This record gives sequence, structure tokens and C-alpha cells, in this order.
Amino acid sequence: MTERRFAIEVEDLTLAYQDKPVLWDIDLHVPEGILMAIVGPNGAGKTTLIKTILGLLKPAAGRITIYGKPFVAQRKLVAYVPQRGSVDWDFPTNVLDVVMMGRYGRLGWVKWPGREDRELAMEALRKVGMANFAHRQISQLSGGQQQRTFLARALVQDAQIYFMDEPFQGVDATTERAIIQLLKELRAAGKTVVVVHHDLQTVSEYFDWVTLLNVRRIASGPVSQVFTEENLRLTYGGKVAFLSKTAVSQSTPDTLQPASSGG
Repeated sequence: MTERRFAIEVEDLTLAYQDKPVLWDIDLHVPEGILMAIVGPNGAGKTTLIKTILGLLKPAAGRITIYGKPFVAQRKLVAYVPQRGSVDWDFPTNVLDVVMMGRYGRLGWVKWPGREDRELAMEALRKVGMANFAHRQISQLSGGQQQRTFLARALVQDAQIYFMDEPFQGVDATTERAIIQLLKELRAAGKTVVVVHHDLQTVSEYFDWVTLLNVRRIASGPVSQVFTEENLRLTYGGKVAFLSKTAVSQSTPDTLQPASSGG
């Protein structure tokens, strides 16, 4: 059996705001072709970690590579779905135009999108159930429709790695099921999907890999090995409302991959 490649490697990553550590000495190795959740309490640094990997925030120390190279050299391999709350939904544009923006990274700023790009955008909208809303102004969309539009924009980038920041936040159950089905299809196609996630009850159902984060990396690995009661208590400081034995695996301590005392 061939050894799995790492899609993302983070080594000794530290980032601070006004001398307060937000991420501290993070080591993280994400294999290719997995569907991974990043979970942790509010203020744990989950969104900060994604933004730092994407080069949107500058770390104080550390090294980040995408398939062995810096992000700037691999930009076209990566797609990003930010939190809906970070977007100006009153901007005067329609759904199709938003999705077409996902093609600009491949076209560059000189070449305009053509018929093929438009067809790819419409196909992406069909995949997320938004084709009938192609010409709807984005200000007229519901929260779930906004999220589906963002997912379609990411799909047309035809990336190898997808970062998604709380894609299930504020969506209805139907939209959530549609989103997770799409993410599992991306994984089946060999893509790597990294999701900031807050619902502990669905981690085991939705994901095959999990990273537990609270400023430091507490543990990272297959859900069946590291999504344990012990690691959750370490991550949430003992304040965990959800510790169901049916959803949290009962791995023995020697199967865990906790962060060492130095990171």
C-alpha cells in the first residue's frame, strides 16, 4: 500500500495579537483525501488557523506548506469558503456572478470568463440546488442559499484542497444534509476538505479526521482514535455538554496523538 501524501503541513506555528498567543507552537499534518473537522471552544484559534494557512494572517513563527511548497506557489490548488457573516450580502450582484468569481484565479485578471466558465458555474449551481436562483440578487437569499452559493463558487475553482469556515452555521437541516453530501463527494474524488465545525454531536457522522484545538493542538488524527472523552476534556477544559459514548470513541490512551508538552 502506498504511503499517504500530506496535503498540508504546519510546523511550529505561533501567532499572537498584542502579545497574547492565539495559536501556540502548532504542528499539524493533514493527509491528502480526508474530510477533517477542526473543533474547539470559542477563541480557540480555529478560524485564525485557517486564515494563517491561507496567508491571510502573518504568523510570528512557523512554517506552512501545501503539497510541500509555500501557499503562494500553490494558490490555485486551494479554495476557501469563509464565514457568511464576513461577507457584505448587500453588494449589488447576483448569484451567478458570485460563482463566476471563483474562476478568476484560473483565468487571471486579463482574460474575461467565457462560455465554458459560465457553463461550469451553472453546473456548480445545479450541484448545490441553486440553478433556479442564478439571477437572484444575493441580498434576497436566505442563509442556507447564501451558503450554497459560496460552495458553488468554491466548486468552480476545481481545487485540490477546500477550507470551509463553519459551513453549517445558520442553515436548515435540508441544506446541512446537502452540504455534507457534497463534502463527502469531494473526498471521494480525492480532494482534501478542512472544515471549522462546532457541533460535536455530528463529528463522528460527518468526518473521518478531526483536529482538536485550543490555542495549542490537543490532538489530531482519525476520529475513531482521537475523538475521545479525555481529549474533549483537555480541549474544552472539562466543560463539555456532549460526552455521549455512542458518538465519542472509547480508544485506549496509547492510540491517541496528543500534543507534546512542547507543542
